[in-house]
Amino acid sequence: MVENPKAYYAPMHTAEHILNRTMVNMFDVERSFSNHIERKKSKCDYHFSRNLTDTEIAQINKKVNQVIEQKLAISEKIIPITEAKQTFDLGKISVTDNETIRIISVGDYDDCPCSGVHVPNTDEIGRFVISTWSYNEGVLRLRFKLQ
Repeated sequence: MVENPKAYYAPMHTAEHILNRTMVNMFDVERSFSNHIERKKSKCDYHFSRNLTDTEIAQINKKVNQVIEQKLAISEKIIPITEAKQTFDLGKISVTDNETIRIISVGDYDDCPCSGVHVPNTDEIGRFVISTWSYNEGVLRLRFKLQ
């Protein structure tokens, strides 16, 4: 079990969970393989085959904000590692000596192993905006902020 969650800025970190699920749902890609979560701006990197269009960025922004506006509760549960391995990619989580793992749920929109801090409800996030994006050698980088 995670004793000391990573001290990310909770609203931004919760928005990152929603962005990741949105990318998985819209483009059938894996969650970000790298991210940097900060109060003023953050980024997520995805393995991708091309850059996104302005229309696709607008669709991502719209979907993420629709989820935020649903005022979904954020919850956590602790499950056995053996159970988690059947459902989740545990590559980003340290599971060396643990028999259990923490799963964060954003309503019924997203479930993900996580050691970070989160807001209790999406109504505490604010408005999500992808500010810039770029594509280079198979990596799509999305930079975003909250307003």
